[in-house]
Amino acid sequence: MRVPERVLLDYLTYLQVERGLSENTIAAYRRDLEQFAKYRQQIGLSLEEVAHHHILDFLAHIGGSELSPRTRARKLAALRGFFQYLVDEDFISSDACAQLESPKLALTLPDVLTVAEVDKLLSAPRLSAPTGYRDRAMLEVLYGAGLRVSELIQLDVGDVDPMGYVRCLGKGSKERIVPLGRAALQAVARYVNTARPQLVRNRRETALFVNARGGRLTRQAVWKIMKKYAQQCGIRKPISPHTLRHSFATHLLQNGADLRAVQEMLGHVDISTTQIYTHLTKSHLRDVYLKTHPRALKEEPSA
Repeated sequence: MRVPERVLLDYLTYLQVERGLSENTIAAYRRDLEQFAKYRQQIGLSLEEVAHHHILDFLAHIGGSELSPRTRARKLAALRGFFQYLVDEDFISSDACAQLESPKLALTLPDVLTVAEVDKLLSAPRLSAPTGYRDRAMLEVLYGAGLRVSELIQLDVGDVDPMGYVRCLGKGSKERIVPLGRAALQAVARYVNTARPQLVRNRRETALFVNARGGRLTRQAVWKIMKKYAQQCGIRKPISPHTLRHSFATHLLQNGADLRAVQEMLGHVDISTTQIYTHLTKSHLRDVYLKTHPRALKEEPSA
């Protein structure tokens, strides 16, 4: 398959909507990827032809050892994410960055919401219009199952089992089944039975979550909907659909869930990807300890 011309713009939209990266990070990645595109054009190399030694040649071309570890790591992160995206979308068959290692930098932890903030966000949609029912159900499913936004918008009506499961297609079109709690199930049932019929114009439409014209929602639409409700709730943290996925995993681990079970529910191939959430829960435990242990902040009396 030939890589389409607009793939870079699609990837940057994916970073904004599904990964929830900041505007500054996305702008930096755009510059890095445009710089690599210019280098490819100079040597007459298509995306389909890029191999790992071309990435190393590019880094040497733009500065080599003079690049700071942080700049090198960012450029590699931009390229690694881009090529992984191309593989996941079946535009190319092999990842040119798979064999490359990034410099070791301090761990960056994802933003998560507190349970109270999640409750405020999920209660924000007003059930006075069909879109309010849709938004309530959509947010409940995002948090209730920890789905990626791409998995959410691909859901069809029959993918939510009233017995308490949701079936979704993850990266690489791998199917997984995730438990879904009572609140999410009730919100979906209420939306499907009362609101969705008012939105859908084509009765053959299978999408679970549809827009005001009756078509399947897009990633960008979900992101905008979330931003709107976050502003209404006064949530000042950077927020995206992926924030609810991070919060899902963190809250499960904080309440004693097994790491392997969380890995399976998130659809992570490598458990090291899931382990980032243990750093968040350790921070939470330390905060609890400092606030509650009688001697946590008391100094030892001098002799």
